[in-house]
Amino acid sequence: MAIFAPLLLPVERRLQTGAVLVWIAALGMSFTVFFYLCTIRYLWPFIIIYLLWILMVDQAPEHGGRRSVLWRNWIGWTYFARYFPMTLVKEGDLDPSKNYIFGYHPHGIISLGAVCTFGTEGLGFSKKYPGIIPHLLTLQSNFQIPFYRDYIMAMGMASVSKQSCERILNSGPGNSITIVVGGAQESLGAKPGTLDLTLKKRLGFIKLALVNGASLVPTLAFGENDLYELYSTDHTSKMYHVQQCMKNVLGWTMPMFNGRGVFNYEFGLMPRRKPVAIVIGEPIHVEKVEGSPSTEQLEALQKKYIDALLGIWDRYKDTYAVGRTQDLQIIE
Repeated sequence: MAIFAPLLLPVERRLQTGAVLVWIAALGMSFTVFFYLCTIRYLWPFIIIYLLWILMVDQAPEHGGRRSVLWRNWIGWTYFARYFPMTLVKEGDLDPSKNYIFGYHPHGIISLGAVCTFGTEGLGFSKKYPGIIPHLLTLQSNFQIPFYRDYIMAMGMASVSKQSCERILNSGPGNSITIVVGGAQESLGAKPGTLDLTLKKRLGFIKLALVNGASLVPTLAFGENDLYELYSTDHTSKMYHVQQCMKNVLGWTMPMFNGRGVFNYEFGLMPRRKPVAIVIGEPIHVEKVEGSPSTEQLEALQKKYIDALLGIWDRYKDTYAVGRTQDLQIIE
């Protein structure tokens, strides 16, 4: 297999690579542009005002973000989906008069399937689920990064805080949230050919569904863990302890991984061209519970959710996970 990409490739493939690069490089470019502008002295007053606005005034991340229909429908997101390619599999209709909590699994390295499905119209979400307004949720710290925060809010992203979740779910029919349930911990086990889900102790989104009467929608992405090569670390190693410390302090951690580059196939931050199939299951309807749900209610709904997730795996594993090295496992 060639290490470097050929110079002459179809324009379609170049457009696909460019579209993915727009997302992969967004964080780094935001920092680069911001620090460059900081070197221009006459811009300092505007920069200070902008930073004060971010840190002290703007509450948009806690109120559903600032969705831009134009940005979500950018044609580049279609090329983004074709790069892998990604496919959206719909199992059932969703009633636009209700609110939903989509649980996305697995986290993978950077949840590219979740971004494409719920943060863009690259897979035609709004056409498949008319009247449903998805909000992909991420850490509040991402909304403290100049320019990047505006970029992701235009995609409909919002804070994953409890207050943010409840505001969205109670802001009108169809308003729904997507939570990448496994979080940073799950990213440390995102090995190709496997699907280890950090789910046993995750009851926060279950409680959120019961308190707000929001239906749960299990979503399983086949191939998400195959997009990068993960260098797993032993649980007794110093690196693992550093990763856990980062997660506890910052809320996120950095797995050791490798992908490909723009002009090479062996190393870099770009994901590998591997197919990803995102299966959105049938909704699990939830009756609203007044007050605080009991442990029995939480565990009963969690079991129903896990059973639905396992059902999706069983139905599609021989179609979309042919190269698996093991079956889906629910851990931690």
